[in-house]
Amino acid sequence: MLDIVSRQMALGVDYIQIREKDLSGRELFEFVSSVMVRRGLLRSKILVNDRADVAVAAGADGVHLPSHAPIRTLPGLIVARSCHTEEEVRAAKADFVVFGPVFASPGKGEPVGLEALRRACSLRTPVFALGGVTRENEHLCMDAGAVGIAAIRLFMNS
Repeated sequence: MLDIVSRQMALGVDYIQIREKDLSGRELFEFVSSVMVRRGLLRSKILVNDRADVAVAAGADGVHLPSHAPIRTLPGLIVARSCHTEEEVRAAKADFVVFGPVFASPGKGEPVGLEALRRACSLRTPVFALGGVTRENEHLCMDAGAVGIAAIRLFMNS
């Protein structure tokens, strides 16, 4: 996984969300610390899923939280949130949100579609489109107003 993350940083991916839910706090800290060392002067921002404490301790750039997580002030950290509805985007209090699934994607539930993405993008918070995004349809997300795309399979297979 460290090699995959390193490759994406070298390719210039803007944000990388460390989403290793099966690691203990210590293992997650060690992994994120290793990512931060490998990042060096590269521009990718590293976000830790659900664990602001680990993000701070490892020197990561921010945290990625689910939409239902308590809203809290995290000085010095980028805060991203996962959202699935316009209401969640409005309430997000985040630097940016990841919205979707826009298209069908295994295990992500019913797609919200491009019109819902367009409405979410019309709100004040920057939106990254997620869910079933491919090289063939990413332009549709950008045309709907997304500032970028978020993907797992697309980047893992690049």
